[in-house]
Amino acid sequence: MTNQDLKVWFARNIEECMDSLYGLAVRLTRNSADAEDLVAETVVKGWSVIGTLEDRSRFRPWLLRILRNRYISDYRRKSARPPELSYDSMLADGTHDVTDLLTEQPDEFLCWWANPEQEFANKLLGKDIVRAIDKLPEVFRTVVFLVTVEGLSYDETAEVLEVPPGTVRSRMKRGRTLLQKALWEHAREAGLISSDEIERHRT
Repeated sequence: MTNQDLKVWFARNIEECMDSLYGLAVRLTRNSADAEDLVAETVVKGWSVIGTLEDRSRFRPWLLRILRNRYISDYRRKSARPPELSYDSMLADGTHDVTDLLTEQPDEFLCWWANPEQEFANKLLGKDIVRAIDKLPEVFRTVVFLVTVEGLSYDETAEVLEVPPGTVRSRMKRGRTLLQKALWEHAREAGLISSDEIERHRT
């Protein structure tokens, strides 16, 4: 592949990954301006080290790992701007549907929310679900975002985070437990489900 061909290939794949890059950047920086800067720096860094990419089929996790490492090395040391974005942006552009997001998960409690009989509850809780994800501690929020929203496998997520796959699994389990607790509590406060029903679903 010539250098020009490589540039074309890189540009095409960057475009396909842009939503994923910006989504993770927002989750990490919690600020749109910082997220845009982080994505731009990631693209520049990615092109400068493109020769280190051995398996081009793993371009997205490779690039997401670069973004996360840039965040760790640069943005975590800075005084962050006031948070201004949440997971609402995931729904705003119509590219993600909360029902699809839920039914793709194996967890029984998530599938319960996506039950067609709970259509009203889904409409009411959609933004609350993504806000609940956004409120998770960073260590769990990032894993839940990469696996649940971006659809990365545990192995790919482990590659992005540079941790063992077992660590990803344990973080997902804890993150989903925290998310489950938040969703049940919100449903109870909204009068969508009683305390007795919560206990029944938990057992």
